[in-house]
Amino acid sequence: MYDILIVGGGPAGLTAAIYALRAGKTVLVLEKESAGGQITDSPLVENIPGFSSISGNEFADLLVEQALSQGMDMEFGEVVSIKDQGSYKSVTTDMGDIYEAKAVILATGAKHRHLGLEKEEEFIGAGISFCAVCDGAFYKDGTVAMIGGGNTALVEAVMLSDIVRKLYIFQDLPFLTGEKRYQEALEKKENVEIHTGVRVKALLGENELTGIVTEDAEGRTAEVSLDGMFVAIGHIPQNEAFSELIELDENGYAVGDETALTKTPGIFIAGDCRTKKVRQVTTAASDGAQAALAAADYLDKLNR
Repeated sequence: MYDILIVGGGPAGLTAAIYALRAGKTVLVLEKESAGGQITDSPLVENIPGFSSISGNEFADLLVEQALSQGMDMEFGEVVSIKDQGSYKSVTTDMGDIYEAKAVILATGAKHRHLGLEKEEEFIGAGISFCAVCDGAFYKDGTVAMIGGGNTALVEAVMLSDIVRKLYIFQDLPFLTGEKRYQEALEKKENVEIHTGVRVKALLGENELTGIVTEDAEGRTAEVSLDGMFVAIGHIPQNEAFSELIELDENGYAVGDETALTKTPGIFIAGDCRTKKVRQVTTAASDGAQAALAAADYLDKLNR
């Protein structure tokens, strides 16, 4: 039996592992895909303290190496259920493996919602990005598109408009849904074109994105040449399997704050899977540290 089992091997989960190990706890991290989470989609990251620039994959490797060197155990598999057994939790994966731990930290993250187009997965990191804060500078003086019309899309579009030569905004609804002040700011920009009622139908390019095919409500198509494309059409939190143990909001995010506490004693939350305003690698790491310290304190109180 482990002291702490962490579901998710992104920056939040791996930071939690490091802090828990430093607190003298035994730790197992279960990751369903590859360690690092969403940051591995970024070929270059320039907003992590201490690194002028680093690839997402390299940063993830360094986190894993650091946690392993301190004694972390890591297994791969998707957690499909957690049962609260009182003094411990039993965690079951999709392969039927069952692990036991005295405390569990959920750091499952939230996936960027994708367009579902052919070549989309191939072009992520090769012309397609989900974070203008992370990757906008790579397209300085270039031509890019922002897909989406909500607050996230418009806030990032305002930032991009100061960097790129030309910015297209495509929203499949007949209107933008973001706040009026962002819409008005973008409408004043001479290098911004806003197209509503238009969807992306296809992606162009061989080894990297070179453009898109759009389609309007009348069925008319057009090709748009691009240096890059940012997709901001929402996130999908990975919390459904744990809905009986944690409170979820209407969008599926775990309801909680920086204390990392949930309604179930011994279960904690960290990172992009929880309700929060800012989802960046630094805030994920902060959450991981807080969750690990909260879990360690919980265990210490159990042993008194």
